Amino acid sequence: MRWSDAYPALVFALVFVFIFLLHVPLLQLPYFWDEAGYYVPAARDLLLTGSLIPHSTVSNAHPPLVMAWLALWWKVVGFAPLVTRTAMLLIAAFSLLGLFRLAERVVNRKVAVASTLCTALYPVFFAQSSLAQVDLASAGLTFWALSAYVEGQAVATVVWFTFAALAKETAILAPMALAGWEVIGWLSRKTSPRSLWRDFENGRNGLESSAESFRRVALLLIPALPLALWYAYHYAHTGYVFGNPEFFRYNVAATLSPARFLLALAMRLWQVLGYMHLWVLALAMLLAMWMLPPQHDSLGERPRIGIRVQMIFYVVIIAYIVAMALIGGAVLARYMLPAVPLVIILSISTLWRRLSFWPVAVGCVALVFVAGWFWSPPYGFSPEDNLAYRDYIVLHEDGERFLEARYPMARVLTAWPASDEMTRPWLGYITRPMRVVRIEDFSLDEVLSAADFRSNYEVALIFSTKYEPGPARWDRWRTWTELKTRFFGFHRDLPPAAAAQILGGHVVFSERRQGQWVAVIEMEHGEMQNAEVRMQK
Repeated sequence: MRWSDAYPALVFALVFVFIFLLHVPLLQLPYFWDEAGYYVPAARDLLLTGSLIPHSTVSNAHPPLVMAWLALWWKVVGFAPLVTRTAMLLIAAFSLLGLFRLAERVVNRKVAVASTLCTALYPVFFAQSSLAQVDLASAGLTFWALSAYVEGQAVATVVWFTFAALAKETAILAPMALAGWEVIGWLSRKTSPRSLWRDFENGRNGLESSAESFRRVALLLIPALPLALWYAYHYAHTGYVFGNPEFFRYNVAATLSPARFLLALAMRLWQVLGYMHLWVLALAMLLAMWMLPPQHDSLGERPRIGIRVQMIFYVVIIAYIVAMALIGGAVLARYMLPAVPLVIILSISTLWRRLSFWPVAVGCVALVFVAGWFWSPPYGFSPEDNLAYRDYIVLHEDGERFLEARYPMARVLTAWPASDEMTRPWLGYITRPMRVVRIEDFSLDEVLSAADFRSNYEVALIFSTKYEPGPARWDRWRTWTELKTRFFGFHRDLPPAAAAQILGGHVVFSERRQGQWVAVIEMEHGEMQNAEVRMQK
């Protein structure tokens, strides 16, 4: 008997307690980056007004399922980061239960336990588990749908894929890809005399085979209907379908370039096979396949995952790699969360099949994944992919609290997302709103432009908008830097001293943590105004 059938509540409870204890130091952190910029404001608008369309931030047309989940928890328990992050951990635990169920069905319980453990500890999944974003939820619901699909549970497959698409629209990739695979399979059978003869021998005629294939394809297309209804509702209330025009331009229109697609495709392949120490698992799998025969136990040769199931996994993985290389302005690793755990299942299944000491190998993989929480790669990456996001939050807390204490009435030059953090106290950084003058980033061009209207602000809060450990060897290749700038928004932030010199001020506060930094610059005219205020007092 499968544990996921006999004891689903127990498995869920064990998983939730495990990941909750790992995240305890992170549960009261203020909201980070896209949390603060979109998902939390959208969920808060739903809580306060009942509107599915956010009004305190520009709508990106993301389906509202996760935001409704958060609003429900805030309504029942209260609006606080602890409540938000606990609610997201419940989604993460449910996602891991779906992954456990899937792995247990296609391999066995041992591989399911190991795959679930490694996925929970994988740095990107671990960091996303308590963040109020939608990618992990859509991934988890996709795992539940795939589990139902490989078992032939048609209704459950449709339900789970529908929920996944209503968590994030890109989850529709999985059922669409599988529908296409079903069509290819049907066409290949119709063009194969051997398949036709086998159908005849088994008492199946072409009409029956075609009807069954049509039924499976139709079922896989059903989840697109609720998503289409959501977009129709969004269009009726906003006048645009796929998010505001700038969002659509950044994520779709500006990405349709052959050169960018090839670069993004290479990056997506790396994210699926090598990113954040995944290469250790992938390399172990390849070495085991090439060098070792299958192991034998009391039941005979350890079996591989069935070819049909492998093809299902490969179809979903390839669909995400190609689609996420084609669209999406930011090539974020979290977009690949529906695909990476499938790679983990395939890899660990191979280790189990071919290594007598496979638990030791899995233990080593788990350890390097945990190391990835703290150790950042020697190249630029998104801080939300490991605990670098905590360093970012702590830096912004310190810098903004310094500003609030010392310059409570000042106008502050800064960039997003600090501009939101300083005007929305409910994000958790400050206690009352401050006046903000916003620029795009702290590149040389932006800072020079800000220097032209320095009378509009008294202080500046500058920070590292991208994690860059320093110029790498490949950054010395000018063409590579130009490609990154052209296609992926690459820029270099000026260091605090240089920015202060250009803006005509001096640094009064600075702090640095593992490649990230924040600083407060007081303008000379602002210093004179502060002195006058102190004299009047």
